[in-house]
Amino acid sequence: MAQSCHGVVNQLRGHTDYLFALAGNPNVGKSSMFNALTGTGVVTANYPGKTVEINAATTRLDDLSIGLVDLPGTYALGAISEDQWVARQGILDGRPDVVIVILDATNLSRNLYMLLQLLDMGFPVVASLNLYDQAKKKGIAIDVQRLSALLGVPIIPTVATKGEGLRTLMAAAVSAANAVMEGSGDAGRGTPPRYSADIESAVTALERVVAGPLGEGFPRISARGLSLLLLENDAQFVKTARQSPAADRIAAAVAAGSERIGGDAGMRIIGERHALAVSITEQACAGGKEHELVSQRLWRLTTAPLTGIPILLATLAGVFAFLFIVGDFLARQFSALWAATLSPLIQSGIHAVAGNGVIAKILIWGPDAGIEAALAVGIPYVLTFYFLLAFLEDSGYLNSVAFLADSLMHKFGLHGRAIIPLVAGAGCNVPAIIGTRVLSTKRERTIASTLIVLVPCSARTAVILGALAGLAGWQYGIAVFLILGVLIFFVGLGLNKVMPGETTGLVMEMFPFRMPSLSNVGMKTWQRFKDFIFVATPIVLAGSLLLGALYETGWMWKLSAPLAPIMEGWLGLPAVAGLTLIFAVLRKELALQLLLTLAIMRYGPGAKNLLTFMGPHQLFVYAIVNSIYIPCIATVAALGKELGWKRSAAITAFTLALALLVGGGANWALKAFGV
Repeated sequence: MAQSCHGVVNQLRGHTDYLFALAGNPNVGKSSMFNALTGTGVVTANYPGKTVEINAATTRLDDLSIGLVDLPGTYALGAISEDQWVARQGILDGRPDVVIVILDATNLSRNLYMLLQLLDMGFPVVASLNLYDQAKKKGIAIDVQRLSALLGVPIIPTVATKGEGLRTLMAAAVSAANAVMEGSGDAGRGTPPRYSADIESAVTALERVVAGPLGEGFPRISARGLSLLLLENDAQFVKTARQSPAADRIAAAVAAGSERIGGDAGMRIIGERHALAVSITEQACAGGKEHELVSQRLWRLTTAPLTGIPILLATLAGVFAFLFIVGDFLARQFSALWAATLSPLIQSGIHAVAGNGVIAKILIWGPDAGIEAALAVGIPYVLTFYFLLAFLEDSGYLNSVAFLADSLMHKFGLHGRAIIPLVAGAGCNVPAIIGTRVLSTKRERTIASTLIVLVPCSARTAVILGALAGLAGWQYGIAVFLILGVLIFFVGLGLNKVMPGETTGLVMEMFPFRMPSLSNVGMKTWQRFKDFIFVATPIVLAGSLLLGALYETGWMWKLSAPLAPIMEGWLGLPAVAGLTLIFAVLRKELALQLLLTLAIMRYGPGAKNLLTFMGPHQLFVYAIVNSIYIPCIATVAALGKELGWKRSAAITAFTLALALLVGGGANWALKAFGV
């Protein structure tokens, strides 16, 4: 469970010698560096009133203990979006000893902007020149010493995925922190950027006014930094200035400075900071002829509609085929192994303790049939899918999909970047909904979140593949995915029509493909699957025991009777299947796991085939309903936090109605065609 950011930072400070913050854009290998430095044991933290999370953990350098705070990936610290706000507050409130800025060596000028902002503010900075190996492959020659001299901060070449340069980076950060603590002048704080004469004149005049009144509230920010933020009309600092006893004097000084600069002072400063980033890059790049890599050619192929769409369809088909073939193989092997080894032992143990009565029969539903069903779904399908998703993320392919999908997303009132949380929703809807913070407006976040809950997460994919495609045939599974795709398309069109507002444009950096690090992919896969195991298994165990108690005492049939008009009359399903759908509100894969448990308990341990319990027609309708109706309780909670509880309730009710409409329609259509 996430803690407050302040609590996590205070905890790290109390148990470590130094506290460093990692800052950088989302695609520069920041997560890889954090994972390489800290391994596992990550603590998640939230800022009050914000849904964006940070990660915190510890690492060691010889006998020193170092706390690391991984800030949200962002290109700037303007506090416009939630991720920028949290990144900046992580520095202001967390007060790290040093901010480690991670730069992309293949696109240096684009990444220097945030570093220049931090130098403007007067923060101690050390820079990691990451992806250094990729820059050399492209023929980009960077004079690291020259770059370090221009910025006045240590620049350490690194390759995070291989762990290269990370020890040197930590040592440089420790040295910078020590220099600041010892008060060695400006050591560790770098060289503040210098702008045109009119801007510098305005900043100098304003420094004398803000140093006292605002400096006490923001002791880590230099007077120069405070002056620039006010001239840039930064909302947070303008509000603080208005609440200061010297508010009138500060406002007059800001107005005079803005008039001296002329025009839009904020835009002038931002423009000159960008221009300075380009100038520094040109001075630091020591010549060399840049050439195109295979990864860049792949980027062009995957983003051009003529070639990108077939590649995307082939990728989706490959993912489906891999899950279908590998998942089915693993499911069969695991079930056979369980039936031959653990199941007899568990049943013997339960009978030895509880005898052969009703209590023993109920207990067998949990540790035997329940846990078998949980792992028989989780290992073959959920684990496999998480591995594929992590591989696609690390390769950079999802970024090219964002560019490719931009025109389609505009039909839904979104832009291409929205495709990333939509794709992430195929793993788990909860982080995908949280990921909609990258979208600018509440309208966009509402549309995207509604579409995300219709994206089949790994749990629902397990139901589609494990209970349908693997038993009734692959064509049934594809049919369900096609139905969901059509629904997402038309729901997106409808929401764009009925919700007022306009679509914002797409602004994204182009990233070439990279060979994923298997260790990083493995770590991501395990972190996600670990949550599934430790969260899902207890719920499945409890649900199986409850279902067993209802079954063995005869109450299952009494409770399922009120569901008969809808389940049997409209959907054509056994009424008892409705109980599994109700339980599945806790976790979506619970529906399949409880169906498997029912089959195992009703037909014996060898009843792995749900066709003994339901026909192909019924499994098809069941998979459709389970994939569309009410998202799991964790997703409902995420919707409530992101969009408010009214919108969360509206989306939940909409999915329930849609599931019954489409499921019933599919049932009667199949009957009409005699399928």
